[in-house]
Amino acid sequence: MSWKDGGQFPDRREVLWSVILLAGVSLVTWAVFASVRYQWHWEALATRLPQVMAGWGWTLVISAVALVASVLLGLGLMLGQRSGLTPVRLLCRGYIELVRGTPLLVQLLLGYYILANALHVNARMPVGIVLLAMFEGAYFSEIFRGALESISATQLEAARAVGFDSRQIWRYVIFPQAMRRALPGSAGQMVSLIKDSSLLSVIGIEEVTRKVQLMNASAYFGLEGFIPLALLYLALTLPLSWWTRQLEAKFRYET
Repeated sequence: MSWKDGGQFPDRREVLWSVILLAGVSLVTWAVFASVRYQWHWEALATRLPQVMAGWGWTLVISAVALVASVLLGLGLMLGQRSGLTPVRLLCRGYIELVRGTPLLVQLLLGYYILANALHVNARMPVGIVLLAMFEGAYFSEIFRGALESISATQLEAARAVGFDSRQIWRYVIFPQAMRRALPGSAGQMVSLIKDSSLLSVIGIEEVTRKVQLMNASAYFGLEGFIPLALLYLALTLPLSWWTRQLEAKFRYET
């Protein structure tokens, strides 16, 4: 992707091709919808749109809280894997393998209907956010670990040779490079977190996906609710992707 002025403004040719591509996709989409033998009822959707927007607001809150919690958990798990204590290292590694090796849907069902029920916790929203953060944190941990371990030992030796102490090495050598290298993977995981929040509907949390399901059931819709649902998720994921690209451009340097 070509950018001018340090990633602030796209190239004119790129803008032109983006417009052409958008027009082509819009034309194909219109042709597909025109050929579908289905009677759309958009007027009924308009009366229930406030309910969907309320669910979208909860999706935004859930995603934001779970994102902060999962990043913090990922950092903790990453540091735990580098611990000198063998039990801590094995515990963190085992947790990561267990979480990454099982589906989120299964973890939500077991976590809420078995674990939370055994602990007499009936608050669906906090439990759902914790379970989502625990799932995503395992993936963030591996992203952070890969970024950290990609920094060569020669750079650390060079930093010590010029008189840097451990704090300065982390601040000026390790952290800036690890952050830059972790950005692409972290951006993809953030987008996945937002989309994975739709699975919280299986435990009764009325985020936007659950609201659309209830709306479809009450109004006997087939497809009308899912098109706005896709657009609402894009309204969350596209700005996030753009923001992370700006960060990548800001921290980019010539190698």
